[in-house]
Amino acid sequence: MASPSTSLLFVILLFSLITLHQQSTSPAAAAAAQPLSPAAQEYLGAHNEARAAVGVGPLRWSEGLANLSSRLVRYQRNKMSCNFANLTNSKYGGNQLWAGGAAKTPRMAVEKWVEEKQFYNHADNTCAPNHQCGVYTQVVWRNSSELGCAQATCVKENTSLTICLYNPPGNYIGESPY
Repeated sequence: MASPSTSLLFVILLFSLITLHQQSTSPAAAAAAQPLSPAAQEYLGAHNEARAAVGVGPLRWSEGLANLSSRLVRYQRNKMSCNFANLTNSKYGGNQLWAGGAAKTPRMAVEKWVEEKQFYNHADNTCAPNHQCGVYTQVVWRNSSELGCAQATCVKENTSLTICLYNPPGNYIGESPY
């Protein structure tokens, strides 16, 4: 028969092993253990460079948002002739880039969105007349913390469509992005 101290030691050891197993098999641990793909690194790096330029903290890559973006961009390619997705009722923020000709690299897509910065006036949170600034302000939205992106090549149309989703979303009317 085991002594009370041996039984207690066994229970503590068993509890520790169960806890370690749960931590090592949790989705968060699995995601942390897997390195990002080169495309994910490029999307994330380009976003975080633009954010750092205006003093906003970095985004984290979300496999969940990346998977959702991938399903959405493939649907747009396969069923919607590579047209923009309707993100109006999405619970996530979103940016899209439609590009004719060769597919754009992840960095090129983000840089295209960041080009709008030249029309954005942070001092009064406005955009120059006859210009749009919403894709830029979503890239640098201070409260967004997660990002997931995907791209589909539309061979028949000789185009590509890139979609990035952001959580939480940005671009609230009257709020400054940073």
